Amino acid sequence: MRYVAAALLCGLAGGEVNAAAIGKILKAAGIDADGAEVEKVVSELAGKNLQELLVEGKGKISSVPSGGGAGAPAAGGAAPAAAEAPKAAKVEEVEEEEEDDDMGFGLFD
Repeated sequence: MRYVAAALLCGLAGGEVNAAAIGKILKAAGIDADGAEVEKVVSELAGKNLQELLVEGKGKISSVPSGGGAGAPAAGGAAPAAAEAPKAAKVEEVEEEEEDDDMGFGLFD
């Protein structure tokens, strides 16, 4: 995903999507680029219009269920929800402490 993101940054900035440009972006982010993966992304995007790909991808992802399920509460139901909010805030604070561990890897590893 990082290679595709770097390629999109190149293309959307008006530059040419090539291995050197992708490598430069990844290096600036502190990521060691795998040459084979970079070349794969470059070959897959060769000759394609990035704007069209983004529109096509947006259409595809809009059909993916995103959960949520529940609708907005009615206007009269706001008062009980407000009374429950402090309890929910206390529970969230405890969960944040447990989630501080990155399990041995970072976002760009």
